[in-house]
Amino acid sequence: MPSYVHHVQRALSTPLEGFDFTPVHGRVIDGSLPWDYAELARAAIAEADGPVLDLGTGGGELLATLGPFPPGSAATEGWPPNVDTARAALAPHGVRVAALPPDDATRLPLPDATFAVVLDRHEAYDPAEVSRVLAPGGVFLTQQVGSADGTRLNEALGGPGPDVPADVALEPFAAGLTRAGLTVERAQTHDPGRIFTDVGAVIWYLRMISWQVADFDVARYDAPLRLLHAAFERGEQFRDVAPRFILSARRDTP
Repeated sequence: MPSYVHHVQRALSTPLEGFDFTPVHGRVIDGSLPWDYAELARAAIAEADGPVLDLGTGGGELLATLGPFPPGSAATEGWPPNVDTARAALAPHGVRVAALPPDDATRLPLPDATFAVVLDRHEAYDPAEVSRVLAPGGVFLTQQVGSADGTRLNEALGGPGPDVPADVALEPFAAGLTRAGLTVERAQTHDPGRIFTDVGAVIWYLRMISWQVADFDVARYDAPLRLLHAAFERGEQFRDVAPRFILSARRDTP
């Protein structure tokens, strides 16, 4: 097995681009969900009778695989390094990308009652804003990451908890959509777990998911990282929690 130093150097030298997990494919392994978000989104787009909006598109990696898209379709992104990546990925598909301020990425600079489908995979959102931009009869589909995601890794490192709201869960999110005037048609939750196979994958993951351990630095967490590496050398894997939930809701037709 490669040395600890080798893993560190490899993890720190591997670039982060968009929201692409290819560099750790087979080394950070999320378990299977009982639904397929991409297939559900693809079906919603195929049935859409108007433009599609994707919230928090990242580098556009997933959305680019779901077309073709109706004219006027758009995406938003609030992390500046991703905006140009997303525009390059989505321009060939006729999807424009709106850059949002990182400190207020839930307010949408988009017109009322415009989109037949609003998609959201793992992005924070304001239910009232989603309802506002949805056309009557339009569908909102979201898959969200529960607040407890990755917390075993935080505990193993002895670091602070993830920098995320504590109430990201199915029930409050479904209630928020109902208050915003949407009818919830599907609500399901599941925790498939996550496996890490080497310490380099852990380090790369924490660079990409920068809110998981907000003060993460290899030197600061050298001791617990070396303990993880020793466990990996013994043939162990690190198993974490990865709660997910999915909601589908429709804006009522007047």
